[in-house]
Amino acid sequence: MQILLIRHGQSEADLLNVHEGSADYPLTEEGIDQVNRMAKRVLKEFPPDFIWASTQKRARKTADILADLIGCPITYLTELREHDNGDLAGQPLDEVPFPWGLHPHEKFGLTGESAIEFRARGEQAFSYMKKNSTEYKRIAIVSHGGMISRIIESFLGLPCNHDIFFKTDDTGIHLLEYKETGRSILFSNSSTHL
Repeated sequence: MQILLIRHGQSEADLLNVHEGSADYPLTEEGIDQVNRMAKRVLKEFPPDFIWASTQKRARKTADILADLIGCPITYLTELREHDNGDLAGQPLDEVPFPWGLHPHEKFGLTGESAIEFRARGEQAFSYMKKNSTEYKRIAIVSHGGMISRIIESFLGLPCNHDIFFKTDDTGIHLLEYKETGRSILFSNSSTHL
């Protein structure tokens, strides 16, 4: 089975320069254009048989555009939403810097998820999607940069605490593959459609 991991397009949070995470901003016009270009590429090069998508506006719209163009079924999972950054969501990045240096068990802001909680949610979501996608040769997962990183960590079997970062640009695509002989990352963060 192949797994396309696709990040949503540009959102209004990018223009506002605020912490996004659990804040639910929609796509910008540029974001919608990015998604349309990505969807045409996916249709031509590696169309999925099924799409799983986050319920947050920016990812949901991205997945809807892709599903409409390809003509395949879609299921939305709240577990695919971005890192719950609690009271940091929507706060200006200039005024409230990103909280680098937190221990894996420490929550983001006063009410958000810790890195361990986020990783566990990603592992559970990935396991659920794999279990419920065995009839498909290729699926797409449309989500967010943080969740895509959690899924790649799960795919690679990385420990919860590590210093590896998986970058995903707006509408960036990663292609993972399971074969009888093992697992492969065929490409990562491809955005040649832009």
